[in-house]
Amino acid sequence: MTMDAFSRIECRQGDIARQNDMEAVVNAANAELRPGGGVAGALHRAAGPELDRACRSLAPIQPGQAVITEAFALPNRYVIHCLGPVYGSDEPSDELLASCYRRALQLAEEHSIASVAFPALSSGAFGYPAAEAARVALSTVLKTLPDCPHVERVRFVLFDGESTRLHQRTLASLNGG
Repeated sequence: MTMDAFSRIECRQGDIARQNDMEAVVNAANAELRPGGGVAGALHRAAGPELDRACRSLAPIQPGQAVITEAFALPNRYVIHCLGPVYGSDEPSDELLASCYRRALQLAEEHSIASVAFPALSSGAFGYPAAEAARVALSTVLKTLPDCPHVERVRFVLFDGESTRLHQRTLASLNGG
């Protein structure tokens, strides 16, 4: 892992649907890519009904997969939809979760996307333990970024202060801090 990869990642508290300075946002999607609760609900509400219509032909997706659509009424160009694993059900959960982050970054690279905002995939309703989810997410992004030269910035947008601090501490520990 290069120092360059660390300098391209930030962790902050916020609303994933209000990342005006990011080219793409990542949706914590369900298999059918439909509006729901949490991140998926927030992004679908902000994007408008066109996002739901655009997703229908891409569904269903499997845990670990990612697909991309336009962002419609969101302030971004794209939404990358990832289906994270349900902890304790979809196995091997660590590999499936890592696949979400890796595939999302690969899609960003293929579309020459310079900035991507991620939520904490699978750590809400899907029950993934927050500390382990943060470790898998950040270590996967750090390993994948060197193969994605178009992706200049990755932001983890966390719902609350506790999650934000956890991600910041995890990133620092992966950087030897």
